[in-house]
Amino acid sequence: MNLDHLRYFIELSQSENYTQTAKSLHITQPSLTKAIHSLESEINVQLFEKKGRNVTLTTAGKIFSKGVGSALLQLDRSVSEIEELNSKKTTIQIGALRTLSIDWLPSMVQRFQEETNDTSIKFQFSSDTGLSPDILNSLREKKYDVAFCSRMEEYGDIEYFPIEEQNMVCITPLQHDLANRSSLALRETLPYPQVVFSKRSGLYSVIERMFENSGGHPIGVYSVEEDQAMAGLVAHGFGIAITPDMELLHTMPLKVIPISYPKWKRVFYMATLKRRFEQPEVEEFVNFVRKESKKNLTVQE
Repeated sequence: MNLDHLRYFIELSQSENYTQTAKSLHITQPSLTKAIHSLESEINVQLFEKKGRNVTLTTAGKIFSKGVGSALLQLDRSVSEIEELNSKKTTIQIGALRTLSIDWLPSMVQRFQEETNDTSIKFQFSSDTGLSPDILNSLREKKYDVAFCSRMEEYGDIEYFPIEEQNMVCITPLQHDLANRSSLALRETLPYPQVVFSKRSGLYSVIERMFENSGGHPIGVYSVEEDQAMAGLVAHGFGIAITPDMELLHTMPLKVIPISYPKWKRVFYMATLKRRFEQPEVEEFVNFVRKESKKNLTVQE
C-alpha cells in the first residue's frame, strides 16, 4: 500500500475538494484522482462520493479514515523520535588521573577527532577524586565508559591495556645532601626521611616492589595520595620521595634525580569493563587508543 496515497487520502478527507487538496499537496489534480482510484481499487472499497463540486467520505471511507489517520500519526511520531535520536551527539564518559588529564588525554582525544572527523561524538572528562580505586569503582558503576589510571589487581572484572609510562625518579629539596647527584641507586635513599604514597594510591605497590628489589624499606614520615601533593611537600623540605618523572617536577624548586637501579617505569592503563561496549563509538575510541599506545610503549611493570 502506497504511503503517499494514504496521505493524499487523509488530506482529501479533510478538505473534501480535489482542486484544493492537489494544490496543498503540490501535485496535479489528475495525479491525485489517480492515486485515490488506485487506493480504492487496492482495498476494493469506494472511499468518496460526489457532493456537488466537492466529495464526501462514504461510510467505509469514514472508518478507513479513522484507522489510517491514527496509523499515520503514530508513524510520524516514530520517525520524529528516530530523527531526534540520530541528531543527538554520542557522549563518551571518561574518568582519568589528573596527571593524564593535563596533556596525554587531551592530545589522544584530539588525534581521535582529527582521524575520525566525526563531530557527533562528544567527550565528558572527570578526574573523580584523582585516585585509581575511586575511578575504577565509578567505571564499575558505569559512570564512565573508559578509564585511564593505574592497574589494581583486585578488580577482576576490568580489562587493562597499557597506554603510557613514566620513569621513576628520586626528587629532593634543592639543598638536600643528595641534590648534587646525577643519578643514584634506590638503596642510597634509605637513610633519609621520605614522603611516601598511601596504600590507596596506585603507585604504592609499584614503589613497594622497587624497594623490595633494593633490600630495604623507606623511612616514611609523610603519606600522600597524589604525586602532585608529594612534589609540593618535597619542594618545601618535608623529605625526599620516589615518584614518576612528570613535567610538573621540572617547574618546581626541587632536584629530579634518575634512579640507576632498579630501573622502573610507572605504567598507566586504559581500563574497560569486560563486556561488549554499549555504544559502537566507545569501541571505536578504545581501539584507536590501543593502536596509538602500541607505538611508544616498552612496558616493564
